[in-house]
Amino acid sequence: MQVEMLYSKIHRATVSDANLNYVGSITIERSLAQSANLLAGMKVEILNINNGERFSTYVIYGEKKGEICLNGAAARKAQVGDIIIIVAYGLYHQDELESYTPTIVQVDSHNAILSITHEV
Repeated sequence: MQVEMLYSKIHRATVSDANLNYVGSITIERSLAQSANLLAGMKVEILNINNGERFSTYVIYGEKKGEICLNGAAARKAQVGDIIIIVAYGLYHQDELESYTPTIVQVDSHNAILSITHEV
């Protein structure tokens, strides 16, 4: 049996930009995304704390320090300054759950990493 579990999340990131005219996705500063083990093209859920919106998109890497930019249709789901949680899930076999540890990255209001932990 496989179980869908939290793989990683970036907790309380601040939306720094919204680009309605881009093809789609969420742009996350490369080093921040990689700290959360998020791959370019990986599906993520976005949870908007300000307005309750929940939606899916995919990751692209950005180069600007602290960049969290919602692109395309996702730009309609949040405004610059909104606080979001970026979540990725993975499928795990039952035997993998004994050593299961998600990656949790907490950031400040400028999306600088405050801490990285490996527990729910």
